[in-house]
Amino acid sequence: MTRQPLPLPRRVRRPPFSGFPALLCLAFTGSALASATEGHSGPPAFMAQLTLLLLVAGATAFASFRLGLVPIIGFLFAGVLAGPSALGIIDDPALIGAASEIGVMLLLFTIGIEFSLDKLARIFRLIFVGGGLQVVLTVAAATAALLAFGVSLPNAVFTGFLLSLSSTAIVTKILESRGGVGSPTGQASLGILIFQDLAVVVMVLLVPMLAGQGGGAGGLAVALLKAGGIVAAVLLLARRVVPKLLEVVARTCSQEIFLLSTLALCFATAYLTSLAGVSLALGAFLAGLLVSESRFGRQAFGEILPLQILFSAAFFLSVGLQLDLGFLWTHLPLVLGAVAAFAVLKALAATLSVRLLGFPLATAAATGWLLAQVGEFSFVLESSGRALGLSPAGLGETGTQTFIAATVLLMALTPVMATLGERLGALGRARPAPTAAPAEAATRAEPNPEAPLAHLSGHVLVAGFGDHARRLVKGLAAQQVPFGVLTLSPDGAAQVAAHGHPVLIGDYARAGLLGDAGLASARALVVLDDVPEMTARVVGVARTLNPGLTIVAHTDGPEEVAALRGLGATHVLTSTDAVARGALNRLGLLPPPSTPPMTLSPEQRGMCSHAHSVTVVHPQSTDTCPECVALGDAWVHLRVCMSCGHTGCCDSSPNRHASAHARASGHPIIRSLEAGEPWAYCYPDDLTAPR
Repeated sequence: MTRQPLPLPRRVRRPPFSGFPALLCLAFTGSALASATEGHSGPPAFMAQLTLLLLVAGATAFASFRLGLVPIIGFLFAGVLAGPSALGIIDDPALIGAASEIGVMLLLFTIGIEFSLDKLARIFRLIFVGGGLQVVLTVAAATAALLAFGVSLPNAVFTGFLLSLSSTAIVTKILESRGGVGSPTGQASLGILIFQDLAVVVMVLLVPMLAGQGGGAGGLAVALLKAGGIVAAVLLLARRVVPKLLEVVARTCSQEIFLLSTLALCFATAYLTSLAGVSLALGAFLAGLLVSESRFGRQAFGEILPLQILFSAAFFLSVGLQLDLGFLWTHLPLVLGAVAAFAVLKALAATLSVRLLGFPLATAAATGWLLAQVGEFSFVLESSGRALGLSPAGLGETGTQTFIAATVLLMALTPVMATLGERLGALGRARPAPTAAPAEAATRAEPNPEAPLAHLSGHVLVAGFGDHARRLVKGLAAQQVPFGVLTLSPDGAAQVAAHGHPVLIGDYARAGLLGDAGLASARALVVLDDVPEMTARVVGVARTLNPGLTIVAHTDGPEEVAALRGLGATHVLTSTDAVARGALNRLGLLPPPSTPPMTLSPEQRGMCSHAHSVTVVHPQSTDTCPECVALGDAWVHLRVCMSCGHTGCCDSSPNRHASAHARASGHPIIRSLEAGEPWAYCYPDDLTAPR
């Protein structure tokens, strides 16, 4: 009775400084910014401004949380208050500009990871029909209106470009916070936003030509061919090179190496595409698409997200810094008129686009108002056009300041407009709903492949995939309990996937990955990591995310039990437990015992002082040693522990699991499970008694 053992994934102990990658990257960025201006040994010149930036960002995020605002809105207001036109706290535009440019790159990089080529293909109609209609209608309407007021064609088209873009960051944050990503409104909004972000590529190429510096139609053709070549190269790398590269890196199971490799890929791709005349932001987006085509996309997203949030805060702060409060006060009617015109124009264009796709009017109107603000990439595009002599509505500095003021106010008003859209949607849902459009139905029916556990409910999450987790997974599968595995090991993930079970690769101590794993709807989380620090991190994060969740943790050190319980673990298993069986028992997933009960005979009860504590036990098994089965080994004879029912192999077997269990647990007495051997044995007293 032997089995071939499955190869165990190689576990690599993570170094103790795994919490420092973001700090190291920030320090590196700050050093790079200061290197050109600071040569003495004292505090670098950028330190005061960088400290103020972090303090303002942290305080703003906390205040936004307390007030129920999207943090991005808070960053905008904080930038206005801290800027030179108000308190003047932050007055180093070079530092803020550099940090915000990195923020835009990382934002586009994470968006690229979330898109993926497969996702683009699945919602093709929403993206290219709905999004294309919205952009074309907005640009055409803005251009026609401005031409009627005597604005030149280049400036009119340029203004249309700026107005056609909405804020991907703000809209997605609002959808996530209100649980509307999977709704028809959420899906239509995301499809249009994806097209807008792709349209930025063409707009970046067209802006120089609008300014008369692009070489006309020939220059446009060359630019488009160049962009097409870059995209083709990205597709080739995405399919053939990057997945293999990330596979090699991920096999180290080191968060530091993976983070550094991912950042290097992002920055290198952005830099190389910029050498070809394409923006850094577009290069970062293409780098995200590269990563999305590997099975480590979610892991990369989780590692980059903290950095992206940090630098995106700098970007939105920098947007607020640009608002001149003096200009806003002296030109208030002009700015408010622009806000109203922008919002109505954008809401109508998006509503019409979604309606033409076959969605109900309520869904279309809700989508239109959700997208009625102007986006963050409009600032990037406006800066490019301003350098070439273009300006919003052809009004020069006045047009620029009006555009900035109106955009900041529209971003701040987005939650209000989203609420208006939700109410319109609720009115529509109160009526009999028409048949859903094919694109809508198809989008909602398909599970998100980048979050393969998110469709589960009432499931068990197993964090880690070592020996104990393998046994637990077999038990869960045998009981037909829905479960998912979280692991850093590509080999472990391959083993789980080979058996048809869902698995996520990534750092399961991160809130984002636990959210993708459906922690909010999970029945329980079982943490079986072999690194105590990691176990503590996972338990703490999971308890914060889901206060009512059952959390079972394992530790080899009894001294860590109290600490894990203090962090929120419901049950803590130690090395003295049969871990997999103990976890199943604590989750109430063990089947009723089918083996006959066993106890000691009166003669055996009198053989030693330990026998009085023995009552009745149910053997785990009567014909196998479960631990030998899990290892793929053979055994000779079977013994049962008379304290807990553990079934193990005898001392003539290679692994001696019965004796190992007795030493680890302190349980003193065993009985033989072999036919014709009705004896019991006491380990401490070395006594054997027949029936």
